[in-house]
Amino acid sequence: MVYSPYHYSHMPPSETPTAPMPIYQKRKHGMLVELLKYTIVAFIIIVPIRIFIAQPFVVSGESMSPTFNSGDYLVINKLAYVHAPPQRGDVIIFRYPLDPSLYYIKRVVGLPGETVELNNGVISIIEQDGKRHIFNGSHVSYDPDAQMPLVTTLASDEYYVLGDDRDASSDSRDWGPLQMKFIIGRAIIRLLPLSGAGFLPGYEASSTVE
Repeated sequence: MVYSPYHYSHMPPSETPTAPMPIYQKRKHGMLVELLKYTIVAFIIIVPIRIFIAQPFVVSGESMSPTFNSGDYLVINKLAYVHAPPQRGDVIIFRYPLDPSLYYIKRVVGLPGETVELNNGVISIIEQDGKRHIFNGSHVSYDPDAQMPLVTTLASDEYYVLGDDRDASSDSRDWGPLQMKFIIGRAIIRLLPLSGAGFLPGYEASSTVE
């Protein structure tokens, strides 16, 4: 059977020719397909990173002032303590033990097995062998007269954490030592404000002196 190319109306529906897709529609369709592919790839890459490796946080409050201020945008390394424990002076993000739905940012002062003494604004660290140190971080802001004497001995999975602005911070002085299971990770990047952007914000190699 043959059909005249000029009489489409007499041709069977299954053999009726269709008009070719305009070039701009082809380009639009191709762009949408590519966008979908990139979205899927980005989702596959970013979601695991977000869940298991790094997580953004925005500081709220002034408990870590002057090191961090409200509105600072941080990136947290969630794998920081997989192979090594937190060290004294580390700035960490953790779930608030009394309400795990809340996240806190503080500095590690006391390590497992140590005894932490606070008296008249002076923080003493007593190691298990009896060796005594004075915690004397340059970032600390506090009113010595507001510090009540406290003595805390840490268990094998506990850390003593404090805010850099002692007067504005709720920390281990108020609710006790922090268990390792609540620690999310370590602050590794500050993105905002741009004037304070950098790696390992607030880090000090050592915050103790003899």
